Amino acid sequence: MGELEQAWDELVATARRTVTDGLVVGTSGNVSVRVGDGDDALVLVTPSGVPYDRLTPGDLLAVDLTGRTRHGTLVPTSELPLHLALYRDTGARAVVHTHAVHATAVSTLVPELPAIHYMTMALGGPVRVAPYATYGTESLAANMLAAIEGRTGCLLQNHGTVAYGDSLDAAYDRTAQLEWMCRVWLVARSVPGLSPSLLSAAQLDEVAERLSGYGQRRDG
Repeated sequence: MGELEQAWDELVATARRTVTDGLVVGTSGNVSVRVGDGDDALVLVTPSGVPYDRLTPGDLLAVDLTGRTRHGTLVPTSELPLHLALYRDTGARAVVHTHAVHATAVSTLVPELPAIHYMTMALGGPVRVAPYATYGTESLAANMLAAIEGRTGCLLQNHGTVAYGDSLDAAYDRTAQLEWMCRVWLVARSVPGLSPSLLSAAQLDEVAERLSGYGQRRDG
């Protein structure tokens, strides 16, 4: 299997997972992955309006970093400007965008997700909310880039989530973690007469230091 075909299979599997895990409904949300570097880089992306369970290997869709279609005949997701902005301005290798329920709800309430849990630092720090702009526009992409600066994920006001990583697994895991933190905060703040305790900047800094060495180490 060629590199593009393998990447497409992984992209479709991730897109289907967003539905299975309840992060999107119907054909909402979108997923992309970058293959290659420099002028030869291609972005594989989910198409517009096609249910993920209907996608086949023959539906492979790839564009270059200008948005020009290089492989496939389907129309790319309307949020292509958002994905391309991340590939041009960050080190993203994969992007996941969802309309997750709890995260979308939080995006309507606050300009930044309160630091309810130490996994805030897994996304680089307190997660900001990008001001509302119409979906699929360059304005939305610009607002998103400002909100995600120094982070690997953000909320889109009255819209949903965006997260990126060096792989589809990393982008998806950050998306799921963000939705979980939003749910925790909403549940905690719903208790009458009580306010959630939040982590301080010093506590988050300590977590950041510990996370830098988290995981398995490989010798050699």
